[in-house]
Amino acid sequence: MHAVNSFLTAFWLAVDSIRAHPLRSFLTLLGVIIGVSSVVLVGAAIDGLGLYAEETAAKAFGSDSYLVAQMASAGRLTRKERVEKLRYNKPIRSEDVEYLRLVTGDHILYSPYQQRFADVKYGDQTLEACTILGVAATLPEIRDVALIGGRFFTEQEERASQAVAVIGDEIRATFFPMTSPLGKQIKVQGLDFTVVGYQEKLGSAFGRSQDNQVYVPATMFARMYGRAASLAVFGKPRPETGLNLESGLDITRAALRSRFKARPGAPDNFDFLTPDSIRSFIGSILALVAAVVVPVTMISLVVGGIVIMNIMLVSVTERTREIGIRKAIGARRSDIMIQFLIEAVLLSSVGGAMGLALGAAVTSGLAAALEFKAKISITYVVLSLVVSSAVGIVSGWYPAARASKLDPVEALRAD
Repeated sequence: MHAVNSFLTAFWLAVDSIRAHPLRSFLTLLGVIIGVSSVVLVGAAIDGLGLYAEETAAKAFGSDSYLVAQMASAGRLTRKERVEKLRYNKPIRSEDVEYLRLVTGDHILYSPYQQRFADVKYGDQTLEACTILGVAATLPEIRDVALIGGRFFTEQEERASQAVAVIGDEIRATFFPMTSPLGKQIKVQGLDFTVVGYQEKLGSAFGRSQDNQVYVPATMFARMYGRAASLAVFGKPRPETGLNLESGLDITRAALRSRFKARPGAPDNFDFLTPDSIRSFIGSILALVAAVVVPVTMISLVVGGIVIMNIMLVSVTERTREIGIRKAIGARRSDIMIQFLIEAVLLSSVGGAMGLALGAAVTSGLAAALEFKAKISITYVVLSLVVSSAVGIVSGWYPAARASKLDPVEALRAD
């Protein structure tokens, strides 16, 4: 009971001391407030980038499809790696895609995927450097091609190499802001394409706009740009088979290994990419960013701790006579130490709470202003509060120990 009373007495003395100097207390808190809000803001930005990368990867790649190509990597390849892959891996050509469809088409949907950049024209208007994609009519079944008007081109149109196109929202808004683009003709590489569908607004993925795309049949793409040295191929298990992504990929790999005569036990002589590998790469990049940035923001918390220690030392000096009186009427060294330690922890904890509120407010404001999904993670909240409390204990320990060791007679003589 005595210990509880002693603690409560020390607590209220610490509170009174903080309230007696409101401006000084707030300035002391400022370092911790800035430190905690920085950690929360940085953590929210990192987690928000993770969410953004997940969403854009799903838009650009699909959630349950996979990609097969001569070279496919989630990260940037070195020159040596590129040379080795080009030497060892086989190029994938249109006849290889037909082979895959013939051998595994009952289980797997396939679409070649080729990309070029070209200007798109309508009348006297030009939209520069649009993404021209040569794909199969099956692509919407493999990846989510969200159309808000019209349709995707058909297999019959693909086989007949018809000049039909599905356009992105930026092209629609530029050329046809007040009317439907369906049935209108745009010009790509000097050829007229009839618009049969248009996409919803997608935004950007990995820094590249997804709204200036033009989907055309792969056969027409080959007529425009010639036979490709190597194709990328999207694949996805047919829904009715009940196969998951891994099982579908295994079927495709087995067929390609047979096609390319890969020796038993030898590595695949082609590359493949899955959503999991992209997510893993993104996660490793964000973890590296967090490992570098978060400790830097923690420095401001250390600065806040130094400020608290300095103010506490000043407080001990100012209250030397008070300490002498308390010791003279029976206060023990532990009572004095607890009083000053509580004061330091209170300062850092209140600063941590205020910093958390400030960080959350700034995060919400920036997310709304920039249309960015910043996520306040409980991990960074706990980290910032724990560190701020630890800073209070560490920075308050020395001043508290110094106060507790004052001689009561000498303290009473102080002015």
